[in-house]
Amino acid sequence: MKPLMLAILALAAVPVTAEQRDRGYSEFKVEQKDTIQKSLAFSGSAAPRTVRIDNVFGGVRVTGYDGATVEISAARVARAESQDRLKVGLEEVQLKLSEKDNTIEAYVDGPFRCHCDGRDGRDGHDGINYRGRNYYGYEVRYDFDVKVPRAAKVWIRNVNSGEVSVEGIGGGYDVENINGGITMRDVAGSGRAYALNGGLHVTFTDNPRENSYFGSLNGVVEASFRPGLSADIRFKTFNGAVYTDFPVVTYLPTEPGKTERRDGKYVYKSNSFTGVRVGTGGPELKFDAFNGNIRILQREK
Repeated sequence: MKPLMLAILALAAVPVTAEQRDRGYSEFKVEQKDTIQKSLAFSGSAAPRTVRIDNVFGGVRVTGYDGATVEISAARVARAESQDRLKVGLEEVQLKLSEKDNTIEAYVDGPFRCHCDGRDGRDGHDGINYRGRNYYGYEVRYDFDVKVPRAAKVWIRNVNSGEVSVEGIGGGYDVENINGGITMRDVAGSGRAYALNGGLHVTFTDNPRENSYFGSLNGVVEASFRPGLSADIRFKTFNGAVYTDFPVVTYLPTEPGKTERRDGKYVYKSNSFTGVRVGTGGPELKFDAFNGNIRILQREK
């Protein structure tokens, strides 16, 4: 490896244990656990098919398998300062499951969703306006374990208190975790993966054939590709270094910046990505790590 050096089951309400209180839940006196399980089928037989998991508190694990349905298991843990607040939390924070236009969605809704018109602009989902568990008097967590058909595209959003794991999928991906890491094992296809405050680790069984993006603000970005990779790789890191064990054929010209007009003035934004060509070139694979290293590796097997 050479551095480039360019820079609803088992329902129960029980007291919270002393150990849990020591971990920051001393204000919560009661706890309830259960598991929601559901099997969902796509309405159409033709591709593309998409599975969307939109979570707020908890973790997400998605595994590809040789089946036709989406098997959802969501372990729910509700904690509250009283039985009354526990009841309110279970009523207000709901897991909504739906299927429409060959898209199956698991969406965690609650008072922390802004339900605003602008939303986030890119993917059409509501933003988060969380005021803290002390404000609500409860916290409801969902930990997802989902089996999806291998060829389906996965779209995952997670915010707090958990990791995101994806394994054995081949239909493409759009994965984001705000306060946690992302691990993607034995995946194929192209897409986007971004961990804001955590590391990103991706291992491919088949190299991407379309443009893809891998990024983190505060963590390492690591991707392991099959031998024989041919791609145009662009990368940038502010507080880190770039490493690869693929031979670099040539350096690519810097992409032009963007100019926009503000208050009657032109503002120029430079493009700070460095580009190299691996093999004969191909799809653009973009790596972005602000406070971490970038590792572009070759799998041994």
